[in-house]
Amino acid sequence: MTVFAGVDVGSMSAEAVLMKDDSIIAHSTIVVKPNPVVSARLVIESVLSQAGLDPADIAFCVSTGYGREKIPFAHRNVSEISCHGKGAYWANPAVRTIIDVGGQDSKIIRVDGQGHLTDFVMNDKCSAGTGRFLESIAKILGIRIGELGDLALKGEDPVPIASICTVFTQFDVMCFLADGRTVEDVCLGISQALAGRIKRLGSKVGLEGAVCITGGVAKNLAVVSAIEKALDRKVAEISVDPQIVGALGAALIAGESYSGQIADEGNV
Repeated sequence: MTVFAGVDVGSMSAEAVLMKDDSIIAHSTIVVKPNPVVSARLVIESVLSQAGLDPADIAFCVSTGYGREKIPFAHRNVSEISCHGKGAYWANPAVRTIIDVGGQDSKIIRVDGQGHLTDFVMNDKCSAGTGRFLESIAKILGIRIGELGDLALKGEDPVPIASICTVFTQFDVMCFLADGRTVEDVCLGISQALAGRIKRLGSKVGLEGAVCITGGVAKNLAVVSAIEKALDRKVAEISVDPQIVGALGAALIAGESYSGQIADEGNV
């Protein structure tokens, strides 16, 4: 049994995927620990337990995400841009543009008809338009980040968020609340503001073909709806949990790397 693993250690969560015969046999997501190595070990132990396997059963492992270079049991590390492109294409071969709203940055990735990376753009200078941005707003509102989307869907009159700076946006939110605006309308305004930032980012690289969203923010239905309205197009569905797409791509690359290694050894 040849099993491949992908581990994605980000700034807010860590994911792992195990694959065999081009099928996912286990996957897991955890909240990151302060040490990326600890996060990686915990999440890989989780998927191994699910599959009833031992670490020695993994033929090849690829790590990705912010902590990718620190994972001692990974055979190779690959950028999350390549991994999200590879994973999203596997989950929906019609996809040509991937919007990845991560914890620390947002990316728009373009792939061709074979799932190969062709272009990308990312916002890594400011947390605005990221998962961390939503988390900071949720704290000010006194809610869990998972509640933000549900509350936004109940909003009727979105507050106008003009600033592109997270710090200024936090101040604006406090002012809106002090003026009596509802939490629901604030959440809706925040969702629309994030969508506007994604639209501006997309204008730099262009949106082609079917567009999907990956990362944990893809589970926020209010944000997804706001992005669809901002881009004036329907977001394509993918066949897996959007939060594991990076780890899935890493596992796929692990399989390719292993096959290439075996081929090279056979030519010696």
